[in-house]
Amino acid sequence: MLELTAVNRSFGERRVLKDVSFTVAGGRMTGFVGGNGAGKTTTMRVILGVLAADSGTITLDGSPLTAEQRTRFGYMPEERGLYPKMKVAEQIVYLGRLHGMSPAQAKRNTEALLERLGLGERMDDTLESLSLGNQQRAQIAAALVHDPEVLVLDEPFSGLDPIAVEVVLNVLKDFAATGAPVIFSSHQLDIVERLCDDLVVIADGEIRAHGSREGVRAAHTAPRFELQLDGDAGWLRAEPGVTVLDFDGGFAVFDVDSESTAQRVLQRAIATAPVLRFSPQVPSLSQIFKEVIQ
Repeated sequence: MLELTAVNRSFGERRVLKDVSFTVAGGRMTGFVGGNGAGKTTTMRVILGVLAADSGTITLDGSPLTAEQRTRFGYMPEERGLYPKMKVAEQIVYLGRLHGMSPAQAKRNTEALLERLGLGERMDDTLESLSLGNQQRAQIAAALVHDPEVLVLDEPFSGLDPIAVEVVLNVLKDFAATGAPVIFSSHQLDIVERLCDDLVVIADGEIRAHGSREGVRAAHTAPRFELQLDGDAGWLRAEPGVTVLDFDGGFAVFDVDSESTAQRVLQRAIATAPVLRFSPQVPSLSQIFKEVIQ
């Protein structure tokens, strides 16, 4: 498990990380989301040792993170960092060798990854000859080639079409299943919602929410229901413990203060008119994100 505790970082007079604390559990995908300038990339660079924290601690499996351990991390920066005129497989093998792999092992891992990522036929092409989406896939292969102990990805889905997104999702899920902590940032909240097990939301350098995906949902949204009657639901406005958010004749969306209130509303609805639908509304990650950064 990777754990950050009270990490702070400033650039001059501007404090960009403010007591940042969260964990990235082994074998789980942690989505790291926030607006531009929220502190995501700075946090990742502090984890990797590219930037030093002004204060706070970072531990791996309970021990302070060392420079030697960081060499066994996998990192994909938001900016493309591979050599454009070098052949794809050649440079990924080279990166594997830099991480201490034997030539044969680096070649095996490279070829297996490129095949899985849909680049098997482009191994001997130069990076600059690939589309931007395929260059992104190559960068993901570069981050994974040495079987890293921790994987840190900054905007890994940027520039990928829907088919490529599915390919990358499957590769990352399989890697997380080996037990390694994986943290990735993304502005594509629908992808984060599908992929992540855990969620960290940062805004203005502060952690606004963190925990399991469902735990964050439960903690930051009121119980919300949708009701559709074959009749008028106007009586709902006067029900104690109910806040009506949307209303149109027999249709209503409303928050309740407790599960018992929801059950009381359902019983009254059944007694009033035929109930066509009564169901909880599950908020999207986009809705939660807007709520917690306000």
